[in-house]
Amino acid sequence: MRLATIRTESGTRAVRVDTDAAVETGDADLGALLRRQDWRDRASAASGRVHPVDGLDYAPLVPSPEKIICVGLNYRDHIEETGRATPEFPTLFAKFPSTLVGAYDDVLLPAVSEAVDWEAELAVIIGAPARHVSAERAAASIAGYSVLNDVSVRDYQNRTLQWLQGKMFEATTPLGPTLVTPDELPGGGPAIDAEITSEVDGEVLQRSSTGQLVFDPCALVAYISKIITLRPGDVIATGTPGGVGHVRKPPRYLTEGAVLTTRIAGVGECRNPCRKEKI
Repeated sequence: MRLATIRTESGTRAVRVDTDAAVETGDADLGALLRRQDWRDRASAASGRVHPVDGLDYAPLVPSPEKIICVGLNYRDHIEETGRATPEFPTLFAKFPSTLVGAYDDVLLPAVSEAVDWEAELAVIIGAPARHVSAERAAASIAGYSVLNDVSVRDYQNRTLQWLQGKMFEATTPLGPTLVTPDELPGGGPAIDAEITSEVDGEVLQRSSTGQLVFDPCALVAYISKIITLRPGDVIATGTPGGVGHVRKPPRYLTEGAVLTTRIAGVGECRNPCRKEKI
């Protein structure tokens, strides 16, 4: 099953996205749907207003998640290109809802920086509360997967040892277009081994597999749940593979008018024009 949040003339709506049509579930957005204990049955049985799939205006998948928790240094090939040691524990930081944009919205390049980088990521969407769960039990809390790009402002990120200020710029983080439930993926379980790529103006700059993850989705849910309760609609951005612009020689960054495409096989694709912020 594929689920999404779309924009309509009367506001956002949660929908089940079928092959040719998107059917409203009766909820304002995907976060509201996931907060229902019966969200799977409700989405499966949805029979509300129908929208053609072609031309859907996708909002950020979860417009206002309680938490967006991100993981750094979590792909073996990215760790290698940065010259760092493989971490013993997940490296965690956060984003805020105002960073999110939809799957085809503009990414806003901050006026204060010329060092804005791409980071293709697999997003985990939480579908049931998780607190002190084991990795074996964590799968029950995963509603599904989506596509995210952790667009990063490198000069601000590297001003201090704490990365947050380089990760929290407004309207920089595409998330969507849909949530794909695990049963839709090969193997039908929480594990996912899929090609992940990012392109700028059609040039592939990152190409890897989610099988390169050091800490997989269940391990991340288990670890984070020992720190804080994960709640339905929360987003975990699982890290990026090798190929980011900042480590290239010379470094390469996003520019006005560039089109950033983020793709995960079997999950989906975000395609976002880059627009320079005007102040």
